[in-house]
Amino acid sequence: MTLTAPRQDVKPAPQKSSPNRHLWQRWQDRTPLGWLQLKKNKARLAVAVAGIGFADLLMFAQLGIQAALFDSNTLLNRGVAADIVIRSAQYRDLGVANTFPRRRLYQIQAVEGVASVEPLYIATKVWKNPQTRRKTQLTLVGQSLDRPAFDVPEINQNLGKLKQPDTFLFDRLARGDYQEIIAQAETGQPIKAEIERRSIRVVGLFSLGASFASDGTLITSQENFLRFFPERGAGQVTLGLVKLKPDADPQQVLTQIKAMLPPDAIASTKQEFVAIEQAYWQKTTPIGIVFSFGTVMAFVVGTVIVFQILSTDVNEHLGEYATFKAMGYRDRYLLLIVFEEAVILAMLGFFPGLGLALAQYALLRSAASLPIAMTLGRLAFVFLLTLLMCTASGMIATRKVQSADPADIF
Repeated sequence: MTLTAPRQDVKPAPQKSSPNRHLWQRWQDRTPLGWLQLKKNKARLAVAVAGIGFADLLMFAQLGIQAALFDSNTLLNRGVAADIVIRSAQYRDLGVANTFPRRRLYQIQAVEGVASVEPLYIATKVWKNPQTRRKTQLTLVGQSLDRPAFDVPEINQNLGKLKQPDTFLFDRLARGDYQEIIAQAETGQPIKAEIERRSIRVVGLFSLGASFASDGTLITSQENFLRFFPERGAGQVTLGLVKLKPDADPQQVLTQIKAMLPPDAIASTKQEFVAIEQAYWQKTTPIGIVFSFGTVMAFVVGTVIVFQILSTDVNEHLGEYATFKAMGYRDRYLLLIVFEEAVILAMLGFFPGLGLALAQYALLRSAASLPIAMTLGRLAFVFLLTLLMCTASGMIATRKVQSADPADIF
């Protein structure tokens, strides 16, 4: 006979609950006191949402216009087809670029790794709108017709049309009323225009955009450009566009070019050239400072609005908060309630502000021809500012509750 041990029921080992899961469950089961307090007074809630949305709209406007300022004033810089850019030592921005001797470019051609060097002529001119007959300022660019000076396919495809005297390509994104002119040019009809009492013909279009300093761009050949500046001569160029061979080391070539250039010219990579232009508008001119200050002021305005709303709400429920403290609840629990209100206000106010900002951006693109658009980085930044604005206001508003004695309140 075989003896067997009596059968025993095997109980499963108890599963340990995760502390994070326990906290999340407690958060789901709690009474949403913050939301209940906010929706009790719907008029005040609407005022708070409107105030936060308005503050967000101001921040979006300031940051968006500032970014459009930097983008629009570096359109030409970012569009040049070059690995290394040569500019005058007196260069400030493309509006006041100054010139340097063209012979510097001949010296650079001897550097190992350099494939080609082309001069670029840039200046501003006042032209008369053929449609409205109004005068406006445009950027005039003279480039070589043998090698593309820009990474813009529309320009490069139309270079052959610029071999005739006084022929130009016109920027269809220029600021102003040009619908009829653009429509005619798209059908292949030449457009007659006038620059300083000199007749020209628009024989093609391209898309670049206006800037704060100029309403648009006209591109022509070097020969046509110099006809408008007889006192300047071909020997004074605005930029030198250096293209490198595929196997060349850009930094090594740049070092050699810097070593041979005299003090009247400066060499930099295309990325550095764009950064220099942007830094000028951001740090040297007051425009960048003004928009940054406007963003700070919008943040302060929003903080004051939220503080007033939350402070009023805290004062109305001071008795309830005192009861919680008398029951043994700590200040952290009271802070959590106000923090919940702050987060809800941030969420409710942010999305109306975002919607208004998108409409505002569309209006600015249409009316001012600015390259303004919503970016994911700006959206996240303003949302974080909104959360900070609301939570900081909530923490300030609860100071009275934290320092209050329940016995004094009752």
